[in-house]
Amino acid sequence: MTATAAPLDLLLLPTWLVPVEPAGVVLKEHGLGIRDGRIAFIGPRAAALKLVANEVRELPGMLLSPGLINAHGHAAMSLFRGMADDLPLMTWLEKHIWPAEAKWVDEAFVRDGTDLAIAEQLKGGITCFSDMYFYPKVASDCVHNSGIRAQIAIPILDFPIPGASTPDEAIRQGVELFGDLKHHPRIKITFGPHAPYTVCDDNLEKIRVIAEELDAAIHMHVHETASEVQQAVEQTGERPLARLGRLGLLGPRFQAVHMTQISEDDLALLVESNTSIVHCPESNLKLASGFCPVERLWQAGVNVAIGTDGAASNNDLDLLGETRTAALLAKAVAGSATALDAHRALRMATLNGARAMGLESKIGSLEVGKAADIVAFDLSGLAQQPIYDPVSQLIYATGRDCVKHLWVAGKQLLDDRQLTRMDEQQLTATAIAWGQRISGHHE
Repeated sequence: MTATAAPLDLLLLPTWLVPVEPAGVVLKEHGLGIRDGRIAFIGPRAAALKLVANEVRELPGMLLSPGLINAHGHAAMSLFRGMADDLPLMTWLEKHIWPAEAKWVDEAFVRDGTDLAIAEQLKGGITCFSDMYFYPKVASDCVHNSGIRAQIAIPILDFPIPGASTPDEAIRQGVELFGDLKHHPRIKITFGPHAPYTVCDDNLEKIRVIAEELDAAIHMHVHETASEVQQAVEQTGERPLARLGRLGLLGPRFQAVHMTQISEDDLALLVESNTSIVHCPESNLKLASGFCPVERLWQAGVNVAIGTDGAASNNDLDLLGETRTAALLAKAVAGSATALDAHRALRMATLNGARAMGLESKIGSLEVGKAADIVAFDLSGLAQQPIYDPVSQLIYATGRDCVKHLWVAGKQLLDDRQLTRMDEQQLTATAIAWGQRISGHHE
């Protein structure tokens, strides 16, 4: 691949480069050049060294991959991390999380919680995340200032929520924010009806019409637990996914989060509509919600991305760890050791997330012309030796503390484990202060 005469802004020279597309490829002794926030060159080291670059960085023992994409979470809930652990989903929500949200969630909470989540995610190799939480405008400001990339889903429920007293108000705010940020290079606004059991047909219909008009995505918790599906069938005779299909919501712009319950009919509906699924294995395990049958979906041709969910139910925003859990769980669920191999797991954490968000032409793989959203993992440590397949080592033997450097749109946001734009000590102190306030009042 040739580069034009203009000098590169930055040339990276890692030991391994894993582009993700084409699938299963590991390039050794290659260089990657960045110009104007995009990938301008990928080629053998010898060719790379002949190029003019304003900065050259040798990255020995490191693996360069596309930045990780966390396709589902509730960023500000990092301030509720560990507050109500070891409880089933509905008890956790109704008795603990919803009352705590009613009491504590305001713009300051969302700002501080989102900043904390962004910093944690950057340090863990995440360059893009999906957020679904209250005061989405505040969250979008945090994203803008931090330099990370994000999809912000506007939360819509049938009852009043912090920041919006009616579903119509939430939708109106969403449309306004969509318009304001339509040309933002790193933020994409989507609509986030919370779940089938919290949003009625009329409101889903409104969301569908507006999302179609704006060509916006819809991001929603669907089939998170067996009891959710069972209740819907008892009350209406219809599975929630079938209801969404009947209302015309499913399609390539629809992101179904969790999907631990999938019948043959559900699978047919997912395939036929080209709906994406976001798998959150650790949250599902911790809340004992069930297992998404990832291998079955993958073999059927369904796009499966991966998300951490919120830190209140996970309890970390560690997508590398999440991906390892996903790979292990997929094997157990499928009863097959070959299910979701390491290379496919990495694809799920990168390009599949980009596809789910409609961003696959911009991010998710290392290809010339795409945005330079890149992470460097240090595989030189004792626990990573010896290295036969660096991608296997990354997925099965490496923790997020091996994330060394990270760039979003060519801007370095993590340099030798240090955040370049955010004050880690200040963020830690702010989070501790929130914890003290909340625990002083939280029963």
